[in-house]
This record gives sequence, C-alpha cells and structure tokens, in this order.
Amino acid sequence: MRVVLLAHELFPGRAKTAVGILRYADHEVVAVLDRDLAGDRVSEHVPDVQDAPIVAEVEDAPDCDALVVGVAPIGGGFEDSWRPDVRGAIERGWDVVAGLHYLLAEDDEFARLADQHGVDLRDVRDPPADLSVATGEGVDARVVLTVGTDCSSGKMTGSFELRDAARERGLDAAVVPTGQTGIMITGWGIAIDRVISDFAAGATERLLRQAADNDVLFVEGQGALTHPAYSGVTAAILHGSHPDALVLCHVAGRETVGGYDAFDIPDPATYARRYEQLADPVSPATVDAGLLNTQTLDEGDARRAVDTYSDQLGVPVTDPVRYDVESVLDAVLA
Repeated sequence: MRVVLLAHELFPGRAKTAVGILRYADHEVVAVLDRDLAGDRVSEHVPDVQDAPIVAEVEDAPDCDALVVGVAPIGGGFEDSWRPDVRGAIERGWDVVAGLHYLLAEDDEFARLADQHGVDLRDVRDPPADLSVATGEGVDARVVLTVGTDCSSGKMTGSFELRDAARERGLDAAVVPTGQTGIMITGWGIAIDRVISDFAAGATERLLRQAADNDVLFVEGQGALTHPAYSGVTAAILHGSHPDALVLCHVAGRETVGGYDAFDIPDPATYARRYEQLADPVSPATVDAGLLNTQTLDEGDARRAVDTYSDQLGVPVTDPVRYDVESVLDAVLA
C-alpha cells in the first residue's frame, strides 16, 4: 500500500507512529506531512529507514492509497489543524487510517465526505465489540513482554527488532500488537488502552491465542508501571500476556516521567523488581534483559550508558536500533 504519513510539527521525535511505519511496515511511504520541515527528506532526520520527501500539505504529496495519521498526542485527541489534510485526502479518494481515541468515523464531516467519495475511515484504536474478561490461561509459545520505565521508551521498537532477529535464527516469531502503531505495521491487533478495563487482560489473552502457533511471541508493552496516568494498561498487559520473560526498556538520561516532571523514574533495579513482583502471582517472570534508547548520545557515551544500564539491571542490555540484539535475544530465549 502506498501511504502518506501525517506528522505536522512533530516529526521525527514525537511522531512514533510515523517512524515505526517507516522502519517496520511493508507500506511504501510516498511522503511525510510536516509543515515545519517541508522541503527536507526523511533521510535527513531519521537514518536507516525508507526515504521520502517531506511536504507541507496533502496537495503537495504524490497520489497514494491512504493518509495515515502518524502521531498520537497525549489523550489521543484530534488536532483541528489536521482537518484540511484529512479532508483533502478523502476528496482525492484516499482512505484515512488513524490510531486516535477520537474516532474519525464518528466525525460528521469526515463520515459524510467518506461516503460521498467511497473511501474508508479506519480507526485502528476502536476495539472489537465481543471482548470478555481474562480466563487466567496462557499459551504454549514462549512469551516475551517488553515493559518500560516510561511511555515511548522503546517497547514497540524493541519488540520488532527482537522478532526480526528471532526469525533470522529460523524461529517462527511474531509481534503481538497492543497499540495503534503495532497494529498499523502488522495489520492486526487490539489497542488495549481503549478496551474497557474489565476486559483489557482478556483482550491481551485473545491476541496471544491468535498468534499461539508461533514459537515465540514478543508482546508490545504499553505505558509504565509507575506512570501516574497509564499504569492501568501496563498491568493489564502484564497479567493478560502471562509472560515467560520481561525486557525492561528505558531512555538514556530520562529521570522523570515524560509530561509529568514531578514524578521521578525509580532506579532500574527497583523498577525491575516491581515488575517481577506484580507479575509473580499470575505468571512468574523475571527481567532477563534490557533495552536502552541512546539516540541523543554520541557513540562513546552510548556505549557507556548501555554498560551502566546492564550493570544496574544485572542482565544483558543493548540499544536495539544502534546495535544488534543477539545478547538480549539469547537471554530471553534461555
């Protein structure tokens, strides 16, 4: 599928969905919309992903199959400044794909235009209607859950990097997508953060059953256990996935919760114990490895940060984008 990614004023640092699609999806990205960076190319801002021009508005983009909203602001709202681009995409006959809590299909203007032009509005965060509570039963596949010290700490990226490395070893491996970016990349999944709380662990179990014919499942974690806003979805996925191993993801140098600077992030060893303690009554699992995002550091500082994080956790650690993940994969498969 040929797609245009909407990422106005947020690319690349706060456009996790757009970057994830550029790095891992099979879609051909023909342009990125960012009015602040118009005239640049993706390769000038994000290395080692497919390249595309950055343009100011949808009228400047090549023809494609769909406009994908490549950002998800806190709270999943819709920015009104995006409306002309979404409107323009529909009028050009493109489908629109979004992972917001604001559902485009329930927007009167977009729904009317979509009907007129025969296009689909795909809200990937809208969950199935037939979910139920958890059964407390796991699956036979080995389950590795990426957990974080904060939101946007590398859980989705780490899951895909570990999957790819496992496949290179000949294993049947899959990512279990629990958020909008993973769903857009793989084409399936449930956004657990939009599921009724009573059903969130059950929805996670359902995802694992769907992928249970694989040798190993890398479950994309969400939120963080001590996050003042998003700890609920973290706990639901932790219990619903029945993990065999945990991978603790962290951003180098981050000491407070993003957007909640009054809340300190606990030290790595303490955080690891908290995850293990909460998992234990349902499905005992240990933090067997760590992933560290070092993108803001130079090479020397990145190496030292990885070594320090490994010493703090007492397990293998890597930056999954900067370095290979072989030591971490060995640890979680052991």
